[in-house]
Amino acid sequence: MGWSTGKRVAVATAIAGTLDIGMAAIDTASRGKPVAEMLAGIATGPFPGATDWGLTAAAATGLLVHYAIIAVMAAVFILIRDRVAFVRANTLACAAAYGVVLWLVMYGLVLHLRFGVPFPSPIAFNIAKQLFAHVVLVGLTIGAVAKKGG
Repeated sequence: MGWSTGKRVAVATAIAGTLDIGMAAIDTASRGKPVAEMLAGIATGPFPGATDWGLTAAAATGLLVHYAIIAVMAAVFILIRDRVAFVRANTLACAAAYGVVLWLVMYGLVLHLRFGVPFPSPIAFNIAKQLFAHVVLVGLTIGAVAKKGG
């Protein structure tokens, strides 16, 4: 018997969310920027005044926002996989394609419209990092958990 939908979403969220935010933290620190400020920046997506709450509160909120977004991403894929035979039969290929869709939505819509982030990035290396994070760390991780647990 497989895992419940809730358990698969929770496990996928924990793993994919940690891998993704870990990569973001390493990338941020490697550029000499404070990780707490990066996390606070995430909080300003849904809470524009988050930086007025103090760095600790804003960073903690940003981390919660990040995991909430990943949970939605995981839930959508897992629910689709449970209901669509083609996705179930081709879980990892569909998960990789889902990662590309997540990248398009996050960078082409959310970050572009909310923060004016150029899309696509004019820097090829940035596109490669973004796709790696969304396809491998998020999409394929969610797909692997969905497949193993379901």
